[in-house]
Amino acid sequence: MHLPTAILEKRRIQRIIFSVRPTSHSIQDIYFLMEKVYEMGAHCFSLPTARHLESFKALRESTQDDTLIGFGHIEAERGISLTGKPLSRFESKVLSTIARNIVPSELVKKLFPAYSFDEVLTQKEIDRMMFDPSRFHQSLSLFPPQEVPFLLIGGKYGDWLLGLGRSDLLKEMVSETRGKGFIPIFSGQWATFVLPKAKPLEMAAYAIPINKRKSLFDLTQACNIIKKFDKPVISLDPLAGGAPSGETEEAFSFLFNELKIHSAIAEVNSEEELHSLFKGLGKIPSLIPFHKT
Repeated sequence: MHLPTAILEKRRIQRIIFSVRPTSHSIQDIYFLMEKVYEMGAHCFSLPTARHLESFKALRESTQDDTLIGFGHIEAERGISLTGKPLSRFESKVLSTIARNIVPSELVKKLFPAYSFDEVLTQKEIDRMMFDPSRFHQSLSLFPPQEVPFLLIGGKYGDWLLGLGRSDLLKEMVSETRGKGFIPIFSGQWATFVLPKAKPLEMAAYAIPINKRKSLFDLTQACNIIKKFDKPVISLDPLAGGAPSGETEEAFSFLFNELKIHSAIAEVNSEEELHSLFKGLGKIPSLIPFHKT
């Protein structure tokens, strides 16, 4: 199947980017499913782990196809330290602070059932968070810019840094990423919260979940924000349990025709899911590149 394309910062990409997630997560199974996706006509792959990156490199080598494009992932925590230690060492305090100050009270236990939310960060600690170029460059060094030109930066820590008022740290990551020849894409969890706050960042696009389960804090509000957002939006895992009606065709029609998103990162767990996804995509008359590109 010929997948539609769009331009993102002068690079042509397919509007469906595939993230293969076989049950075993072994390199062999990742490569097998990635190869099947490629045989169906896909050239763009999300690479959330080192195993995905290794499988992607192997696929490029075996196919000798230099049109294959990778989308790497870097958790924002990789670029931050507090008192000389990785920010992940303070995750409990960070999360407690976010839960108290950002997340609606009725959603706290649902989102973070395993946390007690005791000690929180002081403002002095928040102010002392620093960009850690050494650790960040170590993460960047894993990705070859020619094969993996796009990097999704953020994850849960992207949302949390914005919630703590430290978007300046994300700006430093963007600067370093572009300086190394990569194209940064913001990756977040909570559309209604992060899109307005992350917009000033010099990102090529903004990747967020858009479905009933993950489009926090409110799907209707998230959709309204996306429709008015004047920068490219990428849907993360659009078929995750909350896709409109649960059907591939309707889900992607909703995303591309109604919300007019730029592209989508679709997760597939098996060859059967892959064929089902392509069948649904084949029923959508057109996925014309949207003017936001």
